[in-house]
Amino acid sequence: MEQEQAGLESFLKWAAELGISDSHHSHSSSSCLGHSLTVSHFPLAGGRGLGAARDLRKGELILRVPKSALMTTRNLLEDQNLCHFLRSHPSLSATQMLTVCLLYEIGKGKGSWWYPYLVHLPQSYDILATFGEFQRQALQVDEAIWVAEKALRKAESEWKEACKLMKELKLKPKLLSLIAWLWASATISSRTLHIPWDEAGCLCPVGDLFNYAAPGGESNGFENIESSMHTSSFEVCSLPNGDTFDNVVPDHLEACYQRLTDGGFEEDLAAYCFYAKRNYRKGEQVLLSYGTYTNLELLEHYGFLLNDNPNDKAFIHLEPGVYSSISWPRESLYIHQNGKPSFALLSALRLWATPVSQRKSIGHLVYSGEQISVDNEVSVMKYILEKCIIILKNLPTSIEEDSLLLSRIDVVLDFTNHIEMVKLDMFGGELRAFLEANSLQNGKDDSKVVLSGKSRMSLNKWKLAVRWRLRYKNILSDCISYCTEVINSFSCQSVSTT
Repeated sequence: MEQEQAGLESFLKWAAELGISDSHHSHSSSSCLGHSLTVSHFPLAGGRGLGAARDLRKGELILRVPKSALMTTRNLLEDQNLCHFLRSHPSLSATQMLTVCLLYEIGKGKGSWWYPYLVHLPQSYDILATFGEFQRQALQVDEAIWVAEKALRKAESEWKEACKLMKELKLKPKLLSLIAWLWASATISSRTLHIPWDEAGCLCPVGDLFNYAAPGGESNGFENIESSMHTSSFEVCSLPNGDTFDNVVPDHLEACYQRLTDGGFEEDLAAYCFYAKRNYRKGEQVLLSYGTYTNLELLEHYGFLLNDNPNDKAFIHLEPGVYSSISWPRESLYIHQNGKPSFALLSALRLWATPVSQRKSIGHLVYSGEQISVDNEVSVMKYILEKCIIILKNLPTSIEEDSLLLSRIDVVLDFTNHIEMVKLDMFGGELRAFLEANSLQNGKDDSKVVLSGKSRMSLNKWKLAVRWRLRYKNILSDCISYCTEVINSFSCQSVSTT
């Protein structure tokens, strides 16, 4: 712990020397933080993150990272050797180029100018591309399994395309491996910020310590990479009073009255600037919104998910006729995380449940979101309800079984070194299958299961898969309750009328 703290202090001092600061005052050369932010640990909300060093006001500028301190392909290409070889591979995407550059810098070790930053990057990630076959299948839902498999195929393809360049750069064998590529691409996928001059984005020392807050759910603690890893939000707000960054650049603030309250690169300041999303009390975790993501998208790109994600959704398979009768895109036909069908899904099914000869005459009602009739609405609710019931029935495990399994996984993770095999009888078949699939039995003593660091990482990925499928099932279960409630309300109205 002392060594880790010393390393962190060294990093924050290095960052201060680059001009990274959470205050417009002259910072102590020992740290870039302390005025507005502080590095803290939030065990129930993302782990290490940034906390408020004082009370913060919504819209207040709380961190500025100069352009020169951003790790971009352009900055890294100041290395003439890297620049020479990279230019000979113009077919590589911007993201592939940045991934290669990152591995190249890692290969320099302490000789890299970025070493104080690189040494603090996570040693592993839990994005879908790093899931093994067992964890992918544990997602259970075909769509999720397909997304995980696609993520791995994409990573493997991009790695193979970049291998020639990495060999020309004479990277060490360890850095040429697929495992190293997955780590580097996961770093870029989960930590880059949007910049206007490079679609791959940038790595932002200190700025990437912010944990995620879902739009509309800032209090939860924790949408597509191509459309910016950290989408900025605008809001009309009055200029805060007091001793803040805002006092330094009044002209800039007047020009940006509807200004950023999240984060973004600002050309006139030549810096990446971060703003408080809301008012924070001293000690609270300060969060950043990357955009609106479902839990599956969060897993795919960032390696985590939320228990209460306001942007989560579940899809159900619909008859082909539903799609052909409407103009809404398929991705808009879903069930909200609270179990309520989306506006587009309800409208599409209301139109589909209407005889073809009548659809033109009632189309305006459908597109305005109105109910067509009691019978139409009941038939729509019954259709959705039955679809959800069938999906839940066909999945290998129930909500109750998944909840119990999660608690059992936590029990296993709590063991310090090993588990007696005789104790596994209480854990059920899927956990035993996981342990066997990952060869976790000690070869010298078949009565014990050895929990290494690698096996714990594997367990954590599996736990994420179980958590995801449990949230998916809960959405369907809540939808069943919602549809049942609507159907019953119409029945009560019918009884009262008679």
